[in-house]
Amino acid sequence: MPSIKNLLIGRPLATSEEHGQRLPKRLGLAVFASDAISSTAYATEEILFILVPVAGLAALHLLLPLSAVVTVVLAVVVTSYRQTIYAYPNGGGAYVVARDNLTPTWSLVAGASLLVDYTLTVAVSISAGVAAVVSAFPSLLGQRVAIAAVVVAFMAYANLRGAKESGRVFAIPTYLYVLALGVLVGYGLWRVYFGGLEAIPVDQQRLTDLTGGTTTGLVGMAGALIIARAFSSGAVALTGTEAITNGIPAFRPPESRNAARTLIAMATILGGFFFGISLLADKLGPLPSHDETLLSQLGRVVFGGDTVLYYFIQFTTMAILFLAANTAFADFPRLSSIMARDGFLPRQLSHRGDRLVFSNGIVMLAAFAIALLAVFSGITTALIPLYAVGVFTGFTISQIGMIRHHRRMREPGWRRGQAINTVGAIATGLVLLTVAVSKFTTGAWIPVAVIPLIVLLFRGIKSHYERVRARLRVPAGWQPASRRHTVIVLVARVHRGVLEAMSYALSLHPDHLFALHVAASPDEADKVRRQWAEHGLHDIEFVALEDPYRRLLKPVVEFIDEVDARWSDDIVTVVIPEFVVGRWWQNLLHNQSAVGLKARLRLRPNTVVLSAPLHLESALSGEELDQQHSPGGEPP
Repeated sequence: MPSIKNLLIGRPLATSEEHGQRLPKRLGLAVFASDAISSTAYATEEILFILVPVAGLAALHLLLPLSAVVTVVLAVVVTSYRQTIYAYPNGGGAYVVARDNLTPTWSLVAGASLLVDYTLTVAVSISAGVAAVVSAFPSLLGQRVAIAAVVVAFMAYANLRGAKESGRVFAIPTYLYVLALGVLVGYGLWRVYFGGLEAIPVDQQRLTDLTGGTTTGLVGMAGALIIARAFSSGAVALTGTEAITNGIPAFRPPESRNAARTLIAMATILGGFFFGISLLADKLGPLPSHDETLLSQLGRVVFGGDTVLYYFIQFTTMAILFLAANTAFADFPRLSSIMARDGFLPRQLSHRGDRLVFSNGIVMLAAFAIALLAVFSGITTALIPLYAVGVFTGFTISQIGMIRHHRRMREPGWRRGQAINTVGAIATGLVLLTVAVSKFTTGAWIPVAVIPLIVLLFRGIKSHYERVRARLRVPAGWQPASRRHTVIVLVARVHRGVLEAMSYALSLHPDHLFALHVAASPDEADKVRRQWAEHGLHDIEFVALEDPYRRLLKPVVEFIDEVDARWSDDIVTVVIPEFVVGRWWQNLLHNQSAVGLKARLRLRPNTVVLSAPLHLESALSGEELDQQHSPGGEPP
């Protein structure tokens, strides 16, 4: 009968089945490009959230120029990352590029930036998806965080089942969103230019709420800073474009070619729809709102508020925003596994689970994302300023690393590649500087401060592993010294498990053997001493300690210290008899003091802790023992 885990997650997959889990391009687009494609749902809106409170309706005139600049930067970044895919077919993205071409510190900064980016990807995409839900169903407005937490847990569960299986589940909503957005933008622009669709009537109350009743305009240095902030908000459209470079090994062979084609398809969809939504918003003039998304407003005008197409837009928008988190669930565990193999993260993150995915990384990402959503109340705009710093830090480091790569390898066409990456490094570096400066006081300072702290954490983990490796290294000609052996068997009362443990202890041929009992009173000590004598164990030294405070750990440790001090060349082995019950719930009916005792004794130098288990389900009953040892008894 399959276990509960197998029923929930699926049967374990052998390592030899890994190639069967590789993704075709159509599934790779859903797994690795959903984050980038989903940013079309909120990137234009984020530009308006910055501009409208300052410039009012005049802000709409800047929407298209800013969107055009973002689209150009996207083209540069994608062209640069296409080279990275062919140069580093084993994945790893900016971290691996920086590790191989720049200093270790820059690779750690890239790694920290990407891990922060992926965590924020989950938080931002899920919060934006929840915003789409509450736009259609305002009664759920107060349940933002709870809904978001449930969705994150579901995404983690789906990814624990395996990359290919999650890709199949998420491919349909991804392509439905592309279809819905194509209908919205295409039909909306057709109605604007040929169908007489008028702009949305200005909601004066909402405009007053956004501007505070006055607008200062976009002039001087203050205006330039606001425009820079708006551009950096729109630049979140580029988030997720690096995801494919991190997950190249997940594609079917030829991996690099399939990944590169998927990257181009993703960029075409992202750039086209982002600019198309901005163009439609420029013509219809919607005002940004925390209560209703931009796509919801455009859908109401283009299709009508109570039509099937409107709810189709809302449903698919919700789905793609939720699924955008899948990109992070695909890449965060993969990147963390690479860094774990390099010694900068816990080793557990480098191990694949039953379904050939990095399960520990998936669970860690889910926990971090839920914590972020709770701290920022699930508000997308509150999370956006944290978002772009990590993204463009990784972009910039990757481009600089590729410049060094071309110069070092001098492969055919390296000068052209170097020129492309130089343009990319300048473009993404300028965007990073713009984001860090223009949004520093509104939240960008958090990743600016956190990323160096994460780098220090990486170095601390690496130092720990290096110290462990140094301690475990075997010098030439080294042999362990011969040691005397002292064995202590703990005795709560004399029963079959204790006698089995004592038999095992004798088989170790110790130099010194003790049976240790800790009693709460003299009467209890005398009772166990008589039991010991009744079983004819006179040759083994029995020690009964009395503790009036009914403690176990302190008297045991003190006795071990005392015995260990008698001989300078001995090693102490503590044998703890335990019985194993047949059902998990039966453990609740028995004292689990051995668990804490073993945990404490493991910290003591020169001490070996052993469990001597007696499995009650397979142990002989008392009647069976009597029959076995009686003169006429049959063997059991």
